[in-house]
Formats: sequence, structure tokens, C-alpha cells
Amino acid sequence: MRRTVAVIGGGYGGSAVAKALESEADVVLVDPREAFVNTAGSLRALTRPEWGSNMFFPYKQWLTRGTVLRDRAASVDPGGVTLASGQRVEADYLVLATGSSYAYPAKPEADSVEEVLDDLRLTHKELAGAERVLILGAGPVGLELAGEIKDVWPHKQVTVVDPAERLLPAFQPELRQDLHRQLDELDIRLRLGTGLTAPPATEPGQAGTFTVTTTGGDDITADIWFRAHGVRVNSDYLADGRLTTRTPRGQVPVTETLNIHGYEHVYAIGDITDVPEAKMAGYAMQHAEVVARNITAQLRGERPTATYRAAADPMILLPLGPRGGAGQLPTPDGPAVVPATTVSEYKGADLFTGRFTEQFSAA
Repeated sequence: MRRTVAVIGGGYGGSAVAKALESEADVVLVDPREAFVNTAGSLRALTRPEWGSNMFFPYKQWLTRGTVLRDRAASVDPGGVTLASGQRVEADYLVLATGSSYAYPAKPEADSVEEVLDDLRLTHKELAGAERVLILGAGPVGLELAGEIKDVWPHKQVTVVDPAERLLPAFQPELRQDLHRQLDELDIRLRLGTGLTAPPATEPGQAGTFTVTTTGGDDITADIWFRAHGVRVNSDYLADGRLTTRTPRGQVPVTETLNIHGYEHVYAIGDITDVPEAKMAGYAMQHAEVVARNITAQLRGERPTATYRAAADPMILLPLGPRGGAGQLPTPDGPAVVPATTVSEYKGADLFTGRFTEQFSAA
């Protein structure tokens, strides 16, 4: 008798688990969207709308043996998940993979492919007519957005503001030096160590000239702005405590096998876990490999032995357009800073489109 695995969330980690297990069990994937969205491509789709369709991999085209429910989890307990529609899914194994939310356009807000593309096309028109762009947040998202804008419109004035004193402080000094050099070459104006005394008068992503004052007393005038900070864990469906208690950040405690504490049949992966590492797609997919191996072992009557340990050194591939950027990757000898050519080869050129096309090809 085949067992049922309910995967809640069809992002990077959840989609990978569902694909890996559909030949081993009856997989039920719960997600309000109609497709896996490679959100790494969102910022390029904003600046190049014709590229946008590359972001989407419809669930029903690649999850050929599983069931896809376009719905949201309302509550989860050890026996299954109750959906917002009222439908109940009983499951032998549960995988929580609901990830996190981030400000648009880095993560689309709509659930359907056409609505996402429409939103990006509308914002593209607003951006195309703006000469001066303000980006609040100098983390990876803010810098990537600045790079994508400059690649399409080299003449636009782009200013990035962040209260932090240093770029990416968790990474090697050589990485920061390389990024500063490239940002200078692109004429991206970086204002670190300062915030704004009040937010812009316009809504993010909508054209309209405004002037803001920094905490240092300087004025910045721009025609459009974007928010590139603020991550929120998507775990509201656990608020009733029927399954577990969340951390103050909304995450769930997991064991080294990525089980939720107290349950051998319930797992969590990606941003929702309390694993002490940066919340990035690459790590979520590594979590997915561990969980898929463990559930496969359990389905076969074996003991799950795959474990996950957070990387000792953070990794990143940060493109500045298709050809620029910098990165840091782990090696046996410690973290290694990699140049723009490597970043372009592995990410910047196609933003992982080829990788996901291969991964989510129909079985």
C-alpha cells in the first residue's frame, strides 16, 4: 500500500522534495500558485519583461504522478493538513516548505502566471520612464536589482541606501572590494551607514518624483523607489500550536535529520527551519535532498540516516546583470571568492533557468 506524502509549499525546497518522491509515494503538493516560480529571475523579468516566461515551471507538467492542490494550509497537525478551503489531506509524512515572503518585485505577489507577468509589465513601464531610481536595502536583492537596471538602462541614476556600515559583512573582504569596484564602474551610488528620516511619499514601484532626507541630513530626489529588505517567514498556519511551537522569528526547530522535534514523520525545509544559516534557495534545495533520502528510507522500511549541517562559511552568487557580479563558494580550504565570469556561468547568464528546466522535465 502506497503511503501519502503531503508537501506544503511548492517553492525551491518543496518542489524538489515532491519531484524526488513522486515515484516512491502518493505525493500531494499544496501551493496556491499554478507553477513553480524561479524567483531568482524576478528582477530580470522586471527589467526585461520578454524574459519573464522563463521563470515558470507549471506543477502539472512536471509532477506527473503526484496531485497538486492550489490552496493554502490553514492548520497542520501530526495526521495531516487542513486547507483554507476546508479540505483535509491525511498524510503519512508531512514536509513543511512554505518558505518566506519578501517585498515585490523580488518575490511576486500574485498566484497565477499571467497575473505575475502583468504585474511585472506594469512595473516595468513605471521604471522605464523614471530617470532616477532609489533602492532601499544594499543586501543581495538590492544590489542585484541595481545591476539589472543598469544593464538595461546604463544612463539611469541608481542610488542604493542602507543603514549598515558595510556591504555583506558576513562575507570575505575580497568579495566586498570586488563589489565596490564593480558598483563604481556601473555608476551605482551606494550610500551606506544612513537611513531615511521618513519613507518616500509614493508607493514602491510607482513612478512619481519625490525627495527624501537621509539621517545624515542629505536630500535624495528620485522618480521611483523599490524596497529591498524585510523577510517574513510564512508559518501562520502553525500559530494554533497543534503541531509545534514556533520561535520568535516564526521558524520551527528541527533536528539534524530535519525532522520537527518530536516527530519522525514530519519534516521542515528551507526558510521555515531554525537552521542557523542564510535563507537562500540553494540551502533549501540541499535540505530537500536530505529529507527526500530520509523519507525514501522510511518508505522502504529502513532507518533514516541522512543529516544536515549548516555550512561553516556562507556562500553566495550575486550577479550584477548577466555578466557582472561576485561570489563566495565553499572549498576544502575555506571560503573562496569567485569572479564575475564564474558568477555569470553558474547564475547570472540564465538565473538557473537551465538547471530547473532539467530538474523539472516531465518524468
